[in-house]
Order: sequence, then C-alpha cells, then structure tokens
Amino acid sequence: MNKLSRRDFLKLGGLSLGALAFTPSLRDTFDFDDSNLVRVATDSVSVHSQPDDKSRIVATWYRDELVHVYGEVVADTPTYNPVWYRVWGGYMHRARLQKVKVLFNQPLTSLEDNIPRLAEITVPYTQPWRSTKAYGWQQLGFRLYYGSVHWVEAIEAGPSGEPWYRIYDDLTGYPYHINPLHARPIPLDELTPLSPEVEPQKKHIEVNLTTQTLTAYEYDKAVFQTLISSGIPNGSREVNGIPTKTPEGEFRILDKMPAKHMGNGNLFSDFTDYELPGVPWTCFFTTQGHAFHGTYWHENFGVPMSRGCINMRTEEAKWLFRWALPPHQIGKSFNRGLGTQVRIHY
Repeated sequence: MNKLSRRDFLKLGGLSLGALAFTPSLRDTFDFDDSNLVRVATDSVSVHSQPDDKSRIVATWYRDELVHVYGEVVADTPTYNPVWYRVWGGYMHRARLQKVKVLFNQPLTSLEDNIPRLAEITVPYTQPWRSTKAYGWQQLGFRLYYGSVHWVEAIEAGPSGEPWYRIYDDLTGYPYHINPLHARPIPLDELTPLSPEVEPQKKHIEVNLTTQTLTAYEYDKAVFQTLISSGIPNGSREVNGIPTKTPEGEFRILDKMPAKHMGNGNLFSDFTDYELPGVPWTCFFTTQGHAFHGTYWHENFGVPMSRGCINMRTEEAKWLFRWALPPHQIGKSFNRGLGTQVRIHY
C-alpha cells in the first residue's frame, strides 16, 4: 500500500481555517458537521498506524490545523491518559489536541450602560487586530483560542469596517479588536455563585499531587472531584525565579479573575510563543501567581503539565470559580480576601 502524502491527508482528514471561511458574508451558508473536530494545540502531533506511540508514524499534523475525529479508542497506554482519537489513516493521542467547534454568534450592538461584558471564543481560533495612528490596522501575531474568555469593553468599527469587539488586555493594558461572530457574550446567570448558602468555613479544596486530583468539600463531604495537571516538578525556573513545581501547604483563594492574560505580554509575538490571553476562570491562591484555571492548550489531565498552576478542564474551572469564595464581582478589578481554604499535598 502506498503511503499517503501530507497533502492527501490535508484533503481527506482535516480542515484549515481558510477553508472554514470565518467571514460575516458566509456565516449563513457555512454548513458542515463540527461535532468531532480537534485542533492541534502544540507544535506537532503524529498520526500512528495503531493506538500506540510505538507504532508506525504515518503522518504529522501541525499547530492549529484542524482534524476530524471518527471515534475514540481506549488503549492500554499511556495508563494515565489512554484515550486515542481515530482519524483519517490512523490514530492520534489526545494529550495535545483540543476539542473545538465552529459556532457563530449574534453580535451585541451595544453594551448596556457601557459596562464591559465577558465573552468566550466559540471558533477554533480568532485573529486579533490592533489599530494605531502611525500604522493603521495591523493583525497581531498571537491568537485567541476556543474556550478562552475575554472582556469586551466597547463595540466599534473594526478592520472590515463592520462593528467589532474591542477587547481589554489586562496584562499589557493595550486594547485590540476581534470579529464579534467568533465570541459568545456570557449571560450573567451563568456566573451566579454556587452553594452560597454554605458557611464559608465549611468549604475547602484538596489537591493531591500524587494522584493529580482535586476534590471540593462542603461540610467535609466531597461535592466535586476531577483530574488536574499540576506544575512540572523538575521544570526549569521561570524568568522571575519561581520554580514550576506547584507549592505544597495550606492556602486561601485570594483573587478571582474570569479572564487573565498569562505570558510575556508581547502583542506582536508569534502564536507559538508563550502568550496565553484569556485564560479562563482563574482563582489565585498565592501572591506569586499560582492559580486554578481553565486550560485550552492540552487534554492531558492526570500528569503534571504546568508552570506551577493547577490546570483544569475549562468547564470544571468555571464551576470552581463560581463555587469558591470570596464571592466574585464581574468587573476588571481583583476581589481580594480570605477565600476558600486550599490544601495541597502528596
């Protein structure tokens, strides 16, 4: 049997964002099944002939390429994450793939009382643009990915001349613009606190670094449990000298931010650089910046992956954000206080 070329795989097994035609003029004619679509969330992911990383590599997909999934297979390895996706020509391990959809949204025409609104990205990624008097409209190098959350602070003409959302960037302080079709305004009823009737001292969070699990308790009864990804124990230290190992001990939730730009703050960085705008549902528990937060760049929970934070699936991080104290305020400011107790141990 002849080996399929990379071009053949692109035609048969995946989609490019060019093919997705993310333009207002095509939004009503766009028609395909995106129910089983994944985005490559790292430099490259291999397609193997069998659901086994020791089997023959038959193709390679690269960052931000989109691949159709025809089924899931639970294999013998790796034991901590044994799920493989069946794709055209073989199998891809899900660790560095992100399940995505292509959902267009009805744009807001105004912001009530000029109050900023939270919005989540509902396409595999959208490209931000920035306008300056010196250079006019420029497409920025990084991307906003599916599931990330951002503050819409204004609605004004974008590079296409149509109304676009102006996004507030909390790390740099500089605004940029995105296509409103690609972002879903989050209704306020999705952000109401969970279990507000429970006494604050009767809630606590346990993180077991050995089992890579997080458990939330009310009155010493577990009400939620999931796999997480903590910090890499022996990773190289950050530029600021903070090790990548998640600290052990007892802490409190200090600040909660529904959207946080993590990274180096370079608006013109390449999309492969360390820029994570719109990290969703962030609950900080140390003054050094360790936090629980949603994760849109891997699906490898159960093994350490982070630079010290606690990576969670985005919907689960959203649950924790709503459940943990202090009660959150939907605004740009921090909400500092003695929040829910956090215990981290082996």
